Amino acid sequence: MQQFKNLLIAIAAGVFLMSASACEKGKEQGPGPAEKAGAAIGQAVDRATEKAGEAMEKTGETLKEAGAKAREVGKEAIDKAKEVSKDAADKVKDDKK
Repeated sequence: MQQFKNLLIAIAAGVFLMSASACEKGKEQGPGPAEKAGAAIGQAVDRATEKAGEAMEKTGETLKEAGAKAREVGKEAIDKAKEVSKDAADKVKDDKK
């Protein structure tokens, strides 16, 4: 996802540079069509990058929670296996007596 984010930033920078160099109008005339398009694309890239970052954070949190749950279940299974093997060993001892 980092590569995707870097790609979006590079595209936004490229569009900005192209739009800035394409518009040689004076500031008193306001932004030209290329500048407006570049700004709109830049904003879209910024929003997409932000949403991608939020999605990655949420995915990371979900994975952390799943890992914690898996550890908990694993510990419970080990404890149960220990208990069962102890009970079996005690029964074997009792049967030998």
